[in-house]
Amino acid sequence: MSVTPQNVVRHELIGLVAEVVKSRNKVNVGLKGKIADESYKTLVIGGKRVFKDAVTVVLTLPSRQKVEVDGHLLVARPWDRVKKKLSKW
Repeated sequence: MSVTPQNVVRHELIGLVAEVVKSRNKVNVGLKGKIADESYKTLVIGGKRVFKDAVTVVLTLPSRQKVEVDGHLLVARPWDRVKKKLSKW
């Protein structure tokens, strides 16, 4: 299944390009790079670890579409996030 704006929250994020557009920690705003790793509560973007629930990221999909995602939707283990039932976000 390919990554689309409708299913990106329930998809693997490692390898996607991400840019932090909002953050509780102002140092992280503007951080851009590939997502290298993901855990329950954090993402590693461009070598820097950021908390998912503290950021809003713009993800660039393989089709070059950009999708803004609130980090609260991403808080879960990657394999558990696939099973989550999400209302239309």
